[in-house]
Amino acid sequence: MVPAQSQSQLPSKKVALGVSGGIAAYKAAEVLRGLQRAGCLVRVAMTKRACEFIQPLTFRALSGSHVIVDDYAPDNPDPIAHITFSQTVDLLLVAPATANLIAKFANGIADDFLSSTYLASTAPILLAPAMNPTMWQQPATRRNLEQLRADGVHILEPDEGEMACGTIGPGRLSDPELIVAAALEILDGQQTDVEMNLSGERLLITVGATREEIDPVRFISNRSSGRMGFAIAEAAQKRGAEVTAVTGITTVSPPPGIKIIRVSSAAEMAKAVLQEIHGASIFIAAAAVADYRPAQRADQKLKKTQGSLTLTLERTPDILSEVFSNQQDGLLIIGFAAETENVLANARKKLQTKKLDAIVANDVTRVDSGFDSTSNAITIIKRDSDQPIELPLMAKTAAAHHILDEIVSLRQKQSTGAGHRKSRD
Repeated sequence: MVPAQSQSQLPSKKVALGVSGGIAAYKAAEVLRGLQRAGCLVRVAMTKRACEFIQPLTFRALSGSHVIVDDYAPDNPDPIAHITFSQTVDLLLVAPATANLIAKFANGIADDFLSSTYLASTAPILLAPAMNPTMWQQPATRRNLEQLRADGVHILEPDEGEMACGTIGPGRLSDPELIVAAALEILDGQQTDVEMNLSGERLLITVGATREEIDPVRFISNRSSGRMGFAIAEAAQKRGAEVTAVTGITTVSPPPGIKIIRVSSAAEMAKAVLQEIHGASIFIAAAAVADYRPAQRADQKLKKTQGSLTLTLERTPDILSEVFSNQQDGLLIIGFAAETENVLANARKKLQTKKLDAIVANDVTRVDSGFDSTSNAITIIKRDSDQPIELPLMAKTAAAHHILDEIVSLRQKQSTGAGHRKSRD
């Protein structure tokens, strides 16, 4: 991971900002200003439909440059703008990216300036989609996004919330600050190649939520999306690790190139982890595993025949304890503590009782982080240190690298014999 650079270190970075036609187009002005505050030079291109939501004059006033909508327009100063616009920048960012534009990009259609620019681009590409939840969840849209990911395009998934149409669900454009943070992370990564400091490591990580069935149609679960776990998996792979993810229920797609083992319940997750753990050198328990399950699962749907229903619950397998009992020499074990009160105290208690090397704590009551958010504010507590590492709100992709930085530090201390499980037993 390249350390975060100061804004003054990015004055020469050039960003092409594409704006497509959706109600969220007005937020692109905030994205532009955020990039400028980070020292980036920004030029803007718009689709014709985007001009129905916000005028090119706004972006021209903010950027100080001609805004391209139609490269055949008489006022366009560059006759081959789709080439120079895309091949002289360090990043092509599209925010918002509509379902229509995503489909064009995924299928190589170049029928306007922005889609032609995409095909001609030699720079990294970041898309921030925004659309109605039903459109976002359509199989066609999911296929197009998977194709773009396979093509190397960065996707900043949208937030979940109330849309302009009144619908509630995933599809709302990510916060402009997070879009800027994601763009700067890509630009920072261009300064130096990602350090391959996890080469030779075999990382096993749990991701997402588990479901504990009450009957054939009902279950106990939680709001985990899998974003944080998949962010760690992707970041570890970029650092050279071989990654396996035991994945429960998620609302986001896994990154390409990692081994995925799909499970549903806590018992299934525990079984899969114990089957894989002997080949792992690092274990990260990022999944939100249900602590309890119904003692008996009804074979048929429970009918609403009485005023109340009492469920008897029993504990689910304790995956972290079982991993510790089955560990081999050198295995690093990292836990997560999603808390609603006394965050640090509860996390420290879990660190000690589960005999972990480190734990990542976060307050899931915060509206700007935690479950199903693209950002997180975490605190990392290591067994060999009394000083917690508190990190500010940031994109989960950035938080993932901070977590991995601390794991690398733990491995280095372990390899030199400093603090080698000195108080685990």
